Amino acid sequence: MPASIRSVGVYLVGFASLFLIWHAAATWIVGSVLFPPPWQVVLKGIELAQDGTLWEQVSASLGRIASGFVGGSLIGIPIGLAIGSFPLVRRLLEPYTEFLRFIPATAMITVAVIWFGIGEGSKIFLIIYTTVFIVILNTAAGVSAVAPNKIRAARSLGAGPGQVFFFVALPATMPYILTGMRLAMANSFVTIIAAELVAANNGLGRMIWDSRMYMLVDQIFVALVVLGFLGFTADRLYLRIRRALLAGNLRGRGSCASGCWRWRWCWARPRPTPNSPR
Repeated sequence: MPASIRSVGVYLVGFASLFLIWHAAATWIVGSVLFPPPWQVVLKGIELAQDGTLWEQVSASLGRIASGFVGGSLIGIPIGLAIGSFPLVRRLLEPYTEFLRFIPATAMITVAVIWFGIGEGSKIFLIIYTTVFIVILNTAAGVSAVAPNKIRAARSLGAGPGQVFFFVALPATMPYILTGMRLAMANSFVTIIAAELVAANNGLGRMIWDSRMYMLVDQIFVALVVLGFLGFTADRLYLRIRRALLAGNLRGRGSCASGCWRWRWCWARPRPTPNSPR
């Protein structure tokens, strides 16, 4: 049996077990008023999807997550590369990154609302804030973990600083960068709900808050289930992209002194000179 089919089977069994436990707890332990059974949540979800409410809230939250996540990654990757590559930059920036990363994005919600209002800017700022420090730390750690023998081998073959960076350090750092982005993506889902609970006119977080005010517990669970499904799906898709990006690097390791990716030109091989034997 193919591995992909086995994985799908495992996921289905896991979700089926979860729904059975959920149904048992809602029926015999907690009660359906405070803990609606799965079938009630599914029916409510279908109703919200048919009238367009669910799609509006989902698209609002996903748009904010995507914008902030991409923005935070684009900011964090070059800063992390600079911190890991240059000791002077590390000494200059590390105090700020170490100070700010211990202030959670949820604590910055009020500041974000004061600065940007309750529009899209405050939510995107918070996602960028929660993304950038995770990406910076993982990227810098990846650069620091590059094997010194690879750098020495590349330099001995005539590579300049730029070639060492782009064809040795950067490919070796990619697993760290992609792992940091995966962790940041999970934090983005947490942060957007907290932000929408406090300062938003739409989104899944706002849907949860409004449902609480009217004691619509089944609608709250619709938002929670959809949020979990979106996060799970995004993570699985990201892992597939990550494996595809790193597959060439893993297969090509050892074929070149620089450890370059299989699809890259192996610049590190010595070029023959007019007077050297071919």
